[in-house]
Formats: sequence, C-alpha cells, structure tokens
Amino acid sequence: MSVTWFECKVKYKKTHETGEQKMTTDTYLLDAVSFTEAEARITKEMTAYTSEDFRIMNIKVANFSEVHPFENSDRWFKSKVSLVAMDEESGKEKKTNIYLLVQANDVKEAFENTTTAMEETMGDYNIPSITESPILDVFPYFTGEEEQLEKFNVLDSDETQKEEVSEETEAQEV
Repeated sequence: MSVTWFECKVKYKKTHETGEQKMTTDTYLLDAVSFTEAEARITKEMTAYTSEDFRIMNIKVANFSEVHPFENSDRWFKSKVSLVAMDEESGKEKKTNIYLLVQANDVKEAFENTTTAMEETMGDYNIPSITESPILDVFPYFTGEEEQLEKFNVLDSDETQKEEVSEETEAQEV
C-alpha cells in the first residue's frame, strides 16, 4: 500500500530557552488518506504537544517516496535520489528522481543514511542533492493494531514450533 505524506504548517506560541514566548510556524509531516484526515491528525498531535492555541496554516501533499528515521539523529534531510535505468527502445540512460526524507545530524550523515536506506536497491542510482528540511517532526500512522499483529505472529510461530516438535517426537516414538 502506498503512503501519502502530508506537510502541515502549524503556527503557535513556543516557549524558547530564554523563557519568552514567541509565535512560530513549524512544519510537521504525517501520513494520511486525505486532507481531512491530515487535518484531524495534526490537530490531535498538536493538542498533545502544546497547551497553547494553534492554527493550521497550510496542508500540502509532500513528494516523499519514503521516510527513514535513524536513532540518535535530530534533524530531517531531503535526499534527491536519481534512479538510473536503460531505455531498451532507444538505448539511452533514463533517470527517474525520487525523494527520501532521512533523519541525521548533518549532511555527511544524511548521505550515509541515504546510502543505507538504498542498500536493498537492485538498480543503479546516484544522490545529486541533500538539503536540510524544515520538518520538525514526523508522525507516522499508528493504530496500535501493529502490536496485536506482532503478538499474533509470535503466537503463530510458537504454536507452529510446538506442533513441529510434537510431530518429531511422535515420529521418533514410532
């Protein structure tokens, strides 16, 4: 299933390190099915994040193919990746650009993390640009059902292993 990412700009009063409050506009990224769901989700996330009033200034579809969070990283970078393929009819190289959002601490680490994210790619690619993104945080869709599915998978694999062991035991007894 393809994920649609939405960039949401939210304006609110933010308390800075000095203790003073200033109006700021921050950009957040979340996945949703529609603009309506994106608005509802960013409202829910911001309500949990700040007790101040806030306004949603803009919601737009982001052009990210994939989002790759990495631990111990605090900034988000937009990596442009050019996939290179040969056009069989004309015999020329054809480039297709995709954009990844990669978490890192600096541009060098963003390049390394982009390379790590692209390790599974079978074709040729190059990374023509990496720029720091204004995105402050990413809110992926999470329903809680994922934990239930993991529990079922663990149960299923445990039951399968028990059945295999009992079948082996029966075979040895015969």
